[in-house]
Amino acid sequence: MDEEIAEQQADITRLLLHHIHAPLIGTQYIRGILPVPPPAEAIRIVTGTGPDHTPDRLTAYEIPLRMGEDPVIAGEITGILRTLHTGTRLYSSDSVSTVMGMTLVHVDLATVDGTAATPDDNALIILRGIACPFTEEQPDPRLRGFLFLGQDRLRLYVDTEDIPGVIAADVRPSGAITALLAALPSLITEKERITPADTDPHCSHLVDLTDW
Repeated sequence: MDEEIAEQQADITRLLLHHIHAPLIGTQYIRGILPVPPPAEAIRIVTGTGPDHTPDRLTAYEIPLRMGEDPVIAGEITGILRTLHTGTRLYSSDSVSTVMGMTLVHVDLATVDGTAATPDDNALIILRGIACPFTEEQPDPRLRGFLFLGQDRLRLYVDTEDIPGVIAADVRPSGAITALLAALPSLITEKERITPADTDPHCSHLVDLTDW
């Protein structure tokens, strides 16, 4: 079951990546995707206005990955998010909390009707299926989520066969990207770089690669 959840989180992350620079709806962009640790079957999608990275101006929506006995497929998440950002929605106090300085909304899927896929949504599925065809062999490390922590600080949530749990690796988008991507599989396993994940509940430990 844990692996099934991990695969869903990775699929959703891949599908929504383009919304970091293309609006989800209106002025709302995706600022992060957080893999909720097991045994919870959920994912947290962080949204905000434009390029904002300030935690208290972001909202994380915790969306269950199962509706009854049926899994929520990656394509449905886009419609759910658009519905959540349409009109005015009121949430009970017990469904709202905070995480990492952000407002956290626990979404009840029974109260949310997803919007229909747009022609562009379907076009993206076609293009992504051709350009990045699905294979049973998962990448290693596998991207489970991400979060913008600042203008030049990006947290990658990855997992690897060599280390149990989810690793959070902080990188600088302005750095040597090609070299970083090539070295990432080995860098995240170097014990001297690993620090406790005391302030982030979405990972087992942290690796700071911002000075690499």
